[in-house]
Amino acid sequence: MESVKLGILGMGTVASGLINIIGLNNHKITEILNKNIAVSKVLVKDINKARNINLPQDVYTADAYEVINNKDVQILVELIGGINPAYEYIKAALNNKKHVVTANKALIATHGEELEEIAAENGVKLMYEASVAGGIPIIKAISENLAANEFEKIIGIINGTTNYILTQMAENGLEYEQAVKQAQQLGFAEADPSSDVEGDDAAYKISILSTIAFGQRINIEDIPKEGITKISKEDINYAKELGYSIKLLASAVKNNDEIELRVHPAFVPKEHPLSNVKNEFNAIFLKGNAVGELMFYGKGAGSLPTGSAVLGDIMSIVNSSYADNNEVKKDAKYKIVNNACKPYYIRFEVIDKPGVLGKIANIFGANNISLASVMQRQKNGNNTAPLVFITHEVGRKNIDAALEEINKFEFVTKTASIIMVESLK
Repeated sequence: MESVKLGILGMGTVASGLINIIGLNNHKITEILNKNIAVSKVLVKDINKARNINLPQDVYTADAYEVINNKDVQILVELIGGINPAYEYIKAALNNKKHVVTANKALIATHGEELEEIAAENGVKLMYEASVAGGIPIIKAISENLAANEFEKIIGIINGTTNYILTQMAENGLEYEQAVKQAQQLGFAEADPSSDVEGDDAAYKISILSTIAFGQRINIEDIPKEGITKISKEDINYAKELGYSIKLLASAVKNNDEIELRVHPAFVPKEHPLSNVKNEFNAIFLKGNAVGELMFYGKGAGSLPTGSAVLGDIMSIVNSSYADNNEVKKDAKYKIVNNACKPYYIRFEVIDKPGVLGKIANIFGANNISLASVMQRQKNGNNTAPLVFITHEVGRKNIDAALEEINKFEFVTKTASIIMVESLK
């Protein structure tokens, strides 16, 4: 039986999962493809390191170009991550007329257009299903299965690390630092979790999804982002009391000729399905003008789920079943905006004395901010008390103008939190 030869850059968690799935489901794979999938060369840092996968020792090399220039390799699988040197390696492979499959969201979000053009010039495919939401086949769903739709909205929990941290804070009462440490111990967070907790990872992913959905290149610089580092246990508890959970959301919403993009922590209503997505799971909420509302749910990371997405791309290339529906037009059809017109949760720490609530409310009113709810709690023991507001829908510039005035009051010790409230209607 004919074999399709793979070259793999990296042998970490995802690559190990890919090899294990090929072994586990080999009978089904060969039945579908009528071909074997074989590994010719693998780039690793340490050739002699013991690995829990079934590959012969002679496939390993410490030289990337032994993989990229290998005449037997038909499909290059890039799983080293990061922008450099992955960018140079993929570019070289495409120019060598090799198909490329990658899980590298940072690279695709920043250099995807250029690499797609190089792939087209060389008559090969660049595929990256695994770059967003692990085992959830969201890219193929948008670009193929739902291609007849005009997409109106993409809102999702697409970073499992932050979702795990927020879940542990909400359900087990952990402080932020405790939840991060636990996520690191379980392998859900890196030793340096900044890309996840500061929103970079989610921004890369929503850039990729919105580029495909709206047929227009979305630059990572156009996406305002805020992470979860400022979320406190107090905010989590107020969210619960008010009927919400806090999630890090990535969103792209089209309204006529405008697209609004954002990565931000948000109060999500308890009745919405995204509110109940817990721990390392991901979920993506789509709205198309024909299909209506859909939600995709599953593990967003991990060896086997992400390895499954990589293998799906490999099989699509072998089957030549992959359509070019995700080819992005260069002409900008939509204006990228940042209106941020939403309800807001705002928590102050104030000196507990008469008239404080009225003075703050007057400032909000003077800035055309109407209030949906107000909560005032007992003193913290140091003569200060928390004061919590939920506003009606309003532009962020109004909020900022009001806060500039409010923070001048001597009785306001700090503005502790400002978090958007999502209605998700």
